[in-house]
Amino acid sequence: MNVVAVALAITTLVSLAPTLALAQAAPLKNIVLVHGAWVDASGWRPVYEILNREGYRVSMVEEPETSFAEDVAATKRVLDRQDGPTLLVGHSYGGSVITEAGVHPKVAGLVYVAAHAPDIGEDEAALGARMPSVLGKTKGAIIKTPDGFTYLDPTLFPKLFAPDLPEAEAAFIAASQVYAAASVFSTPLTEAAWKTKPSWGIVAGDDQIISPALERFYYERAKSDWIVIAGASHAVYLSHPDEVADVIMKAAASFGEIK
Repeated sequence: MNVVAVALAITTLVSLAPTLALAQAAPLKNIVLVHGAWVDASGWRPVYEILNREGYRVSMVEEPETSFAEDVAATKRVLDRQDGPTLLVGHSYGGSVITEAGVHPKVAGLVYVAAHAPDIGEDEAALGARMPSVLGKTKGAIIKTPDGFTYLDPTLFPKLFAPDLPEAEAAFIAASQVYAAASVFSTPLTEAAWKTKPSWGIVAGDDQIISPALERFYYERAKSDWIVIAGASHAVYLSHPDEVADVIMKAAASFGEIK
C-alpha cells in the first residue's frame, strides 16, 4: 500500500470514528422480564413501573409453565418483537429460561434475580439437590398433581417464598399459583447464554427457595457483576423493587445512555 492509500485509509477511519462510537454506545431501551415458577408476570409490576417511569420499554413474558421448551419459546416470541438490543431479566426458574433463550440475537445481556443459571447439559433440580435450600429440606412443601404438575403448599408458601411481604399479599400469591410441570425443573439446557453475553446477578440474602450459596456459585461461574440484597426473600422483586430495578438500569446503562 502506497503513502497516498495509507493516508486515505486513515482519513476514512477518522471520519467514521464518531459513527463507530455511536454504534458501540447505542442506547439500550428494551427490557424483557421473565418470571419464575408458580407465579406469573404480574409480580413484576413494581419493577416495571420504576423502569417505565425512567423511560425504558418494558415487556413481560407470560410463561405457560407447561414445559421448558414452551417457556423458552414464549420468551423468544417476545424477544422477536423487540426493535433493538434488549436486556433479558429472569427470576428463579426464569433464570434457566433466559440462559437458554438468551442466545437470541437481540439479547445484549442477562440479569439474574435470585435465579438459576445452569450450564449446557445441567438442570436446576440436580444443582439444587447439590446445594439444597430450605425448601429442598422441607418435606412435602412441593405438591405434585396426578398429571405431573407442581405447586407449593399454600400454607407454607408465605413462609418459604415471601416472608418479607405483607401477610395478605403473600397469601394472595399463594392462592393464585400457576401450576408448573415437574419436567421444567429437570430438563437439561442446550444453551448457556452467559458464556457469550455479559451478565448481572442479585443474590437474595434470605432466600429459602434457592440457596443463596447456589446463587453465588452461578454468578461467580458466569463472571457476573453481582450484589447481595441482605435479608431479602425469594420474592425480592416484590419486596425490594427499587434495588432490583437499580441493578437492571445499571446493566442497561453499560450499553449506552438511554435517550
